[in-house]
Amino acid sequence: MGGALLASALSNLGGADVDVKSAGINALVGHPPDQIVQRLMLERGIDISSHRARQLNRNLIYWADLILVMEKEQKSLIFSIEPSARGKVYCIGEWGEFDVPDPYRQSEKMFKIALDLIVTGVQNWVEKLKGELQK
Repeated sequence: MGGALLASALSNLGGADVDVKSAGINALVGHPPDQIVQRLMLERGIDISSHRARQLNRNLIYWADLILVMEKEQKSLIFSIEPSARGKVYCIGEWGEFDVPDPYRQSEKMFKIALDLIVTGVQNWVEKLKGELQK
């Protein structure tokens, strides 16, 4: 959800050449998004049906200029994979000081809560990044 929402929001800035990739720390590699997630994203005009989960690895960490995670604990996990990632790993809720709970295998209500938090986090990040991306 986060990667697709961020990519969509950044593409709407115009002129910003940004490549957004999505990967998970405990991803079910090769699996499509949950049906609930696909439907909720379609309701927002974003089709993620072709997305397949991939595992975060050192190559992706090196590639990224910014890595956004859902929960603070995930930052520590990334630092244990690659200590040099310090300084480019932040929570999606960094500016609102919130974590996004993982809704995996939970109710649709939990997916909606997570999605609303991600939307808020993405909006905050886009505002913070806007000046840098439009230079």
